[in-house]
Amino acid sequence: MLTLLLSAGNFAIGMGAFVVIGLLNPMGEAFTLTTSEAGWILTVYAIAYALGSPVAVALTGRWARRTVLLFGLMLFAVGAVATALAPSVELLFAARIVVAVGAGLFTPVAAGVAIATAAPEVQGKALANVFFGLTLAQVLGVPTGAWIGYTLGWEVAFYLTAILSLACWVGLWRGVPRDLPNQVTGLGDLAGVMGRGRSLLTILFTASFLGATYVVYTYMAPLLSARMGYDRDGITLVLALFGLGAVVGNLLGGMLADRIGPFRTLLGLCVAQAALMPAFSALPMPPVLLLALTLLWSISGWSFMAAQQIRVVQAEPERRSVALALNAASIYVGASVGAALGGWVLDRFGLDAIGIAGGLFAVAALAHLVMSTPKVRETA
Repeated sequence: MLTLLLSAGNFAIGMGAFVVIGLLNPMGEAFTLTTSEAGWILTVYAIAYALGSPVAVALTGRWARRTVLLFGLMLFAVGAVATALAPSVELLFAARIVVAVGAGLFTPVAAGVAIATAAPEVQGKALANVFFGLTLAQVLGVPTGAWIGYTLGWEVAFYLTAILSLACWVGLWRGVPRDLPNQVTGLGDLAGVMGRGRSLLTILFTASFLGATYVVYTYMAPLLSARMGYDRDGITLVLALFGLGAVVGNLLGGMLADRIGPFRTLLGLCVAQAALMPAFSALPMPPVLLLALTLLWSISGWSFMAAQQIRVVQAEPERRSVALALNAASIYVGASVGAALGGWVLDRFGLDAIGIAGGLFAVAALAHLVMSTPKVRETA
């Protein structure tokens, strides 16, 4: 029951965070932004999450885990409403910052609870279950929000996010135990993790891996529109398939991490990403081939989550709450860097270079993985 509630909260957060991907065009038009400028709607969220999540988790380290979860989700809901009501770009960005801080409290704390309440041999499965909601949002939340945004207005998608968040808040308030395990942390623990070079290098692999993905993913809607001629329905279909791959990848990654170990899992995923993403520079292509490519790319991309979090906990077992918060922050460091790099590539080389740039970034992520892993690696 606890896993289900945490997963539901992550579903609402995943929708509110990433529905922007499918709404770049209408939101850009509403605020008179170019495509690359509209990418900053996601980038601002990512930067705020990256900077705010570790600090917020450290400052609330003495709070009951239930209280942190409820506070974070409520803050997220308030930010979603403020996003829909924003009358200017400046206030839109401010609202996205509020959303990011709320998400930055909820998601890493939920991961910490999963680790604390699971046996060591099934931690990968436990993390996969909690993050199932985040990946399910890619299947249902993001494409549904995009469809609603194109049909009823982009603001409605964020109102829907707020409603879902409040519904999850009620479920958590009623169903989450008050005595969840809590590893008390503070700002000193945050400084301690950041001061250990090996731990920080391990955590920042998340940014490298996801940065490669977001070079392409951030600009999927404009790419599909320009090269495949897709409009609302076509873009929604591709995003839904990407989300399906995210769900499959999340579950597959948890099983692989438990069976072959996190390093081997991540090594294979880096190679797959480097091989698949350059194909998006070959658009247009037959629709069936595009859908197959999108599915494989998504599966390989989203299989990394459980394996990487296990690496992070292994690096900092005594300060896992803060380490997981830094890891969650790295997700958005990667998203912001990837989105920014994708925008730079788009402005200078055009949409056709996006896939190649993502593939090169994935090669850099592979090098980072090897550098951040001790020479004596796990054998199981």
